[in-house]
Amino acid sequence: MTLNKGTTTSHGPTAGAARKPGYAGTLAATSCAVFVAQVANALPASLNGLFQEDLNTHGSQLTWITSAFMIAVVCFEFTFGVLGDRFGRKKLITAGAALIAVGSTVAAVAPSVQVLWIGAAINGLGAGALFPGSLTMLASVTRNPRERAQAVALWSGFLSAGAAVSPLIGGAFAKVGSWRGSFWVLVALAALSIVLTLSLTTESKASKHRELDVPGQITFALGLILVLYAAVEGPESGWTTLPVMLSGMLGLVFLAGFVLVEVGAASPIFDLTLFRNRAFAVSSAVAVIGMLAFLGACFATSMWLGPIQHQDPLRVAVPFLLLQGPAFVLIPVVSRLLHRVAPTWLLTSGFLLMAVGCFLCTRLDVSDLDLSAFVVPDLLIGVGFALCVSSVTAVALDSVPPHLAGMASATTNMLRDLGFALGPVVVGAVALSKAASAFSSKLGGADLPAEHLGAARGIAAEGGPIAVNSLPPGTPGSAAHDLALDALGSGFGNAFLICGIAAAVAAVLTAVGMIGVKPHRSPAEPSAEAAATAPVTV
Repeated sequence: MTLNKGTTTSHGPTAGAARKPGYAGTLAATSCAVFVAQVANALPASLNGLFQEDLNTHGSQLTWITSAFMIAVVCFEFTFGVLGDRFGRKKLITAGAALIAVGSTVAAVAPSVQVLWIGAAINGLGAGALFPGSLTMLASVTRNPRERAQAVALWSGFLSAGAAVSPLIGGAFAKVGSWRGSFWVLVALAALSIVLTLSLTTESKASKHRELDVPGQITFALGLILVLYAAVEGPESGWTTLPVMLSGMLGLVFLAGFVLVEVGAASPIFDLTLFRNRAFAVSSAVAVIGMLAFLGACFATSMWLGPIQHQDPLRVAVPFLLLQGPAFVLIPVVSRLLHRVAPTWLLTSGFLLMAVGCFLCTRLDVSDLDLSAFVVPDLLIGVGFALCVSSVTAVALDSVPPHLAGMASATTNMLRDLGFALGPVVVGAVALSKAASAFSSKLGGADLPAEHLGAARGIAAEGGPIAVNSLPPGTPGSAAHDLALDALGSGFGNAFLICGIAAAVAAVLTAVGMIGVKPHRSPAEPSAEAAATAPVTV
């Protein structure tokens, strides 16, 4: 049977057969592995304010902390899956956990934000190995689709739990000591994952594996990194500066080369022929757009509460429980709904809930520190995401013939992660550009003492209004704090608006684009179980 990442596994024994040896140990080890990967992913969200204070970072530098992680996942996740099939998933999981231990150590001792980027990128490489490695290893010890669905539901639960508890870990350690302590906890969790993998699992390889697509991997990675560099740096460095323009153009050239390479590749990262299928093309587009909306909203929330309002890290964690928690709590509910309701309608409903939540966030008052205003919007976004994250894979798998399900799942997973990578980049670009423009306009007409006016202009030119917003009272330029705060509120209000529009577009595309589409699966192939074989990265 073809599973996630385009890999192949054999059919399990009949339902009445005894469980395969090592099932419980493999379930424990793989659940721990994906929990560690997701904690590494979500941990910085509650710490952006502390990064800004401790490392003197400005807007785009904070964006790179999240982007460095997600770019590494997106660029190398598929290749790691292939390496696991060829050389062993046990080795892949062990190596991935070791990379997270190294990356978290680098982050814990980072003297500058640039070193923190390196730690985040190494963590992203580790997570890129753990996501496909843990899932395919777990699938290899299940006997049949139903047992596989149950096992992967638990795996997904630990993934969602990692996203929900990581802000609490970051906030708690920041409260009692330093944000660096939370990364040392991640080192310990990664070490535990290594021990469990080595002691509880046996090596697992695919009997038939895909070949590495080296030219595709290189062109895709270079193209994506260069384009995202231009998008992140453009708002502060200037869209017409030479480095931004060159990186953007070269990135587009590499991505065009990637498409040409994939057309003739024997074992492509993307099977471009899948996009001739209207339903699959629509599900792929909404995977990118919808996940961009979700992680964009998460990033905007993190920036709003942290570097802008300078709220306590434990308070920052509260909205993230509402954003990430429903995906864990509602796992059994969504699983049942996938059996009873067409995935297309679940997906549309989820995107609509996310859109409403994001639009409500545009009404937030940046000077109001009360968290109650976040409860309804974030709960709507979180519940909407819970409905979408499994449904998007179910829709993709239903849209293709069964023999293409593996490649369809792999492609959808990568596109979904691409949306996650684009979210902070797009939100950061929109918010920081708008904030810089608004601050410049307000400062021009402000009645401030000359020494504060000149200092504020110089600091904003170097680090944007977010740097002015963080100046201690009494220092040169601090008189412009309220102007910077209002400008940032306007900028990130626009970011929430963009996220809401993206989610609404995804809802409309799903509802309209799927009209007249009939699923390829037979009644004996429940889409919920197929969807459960797809990893969820947040």
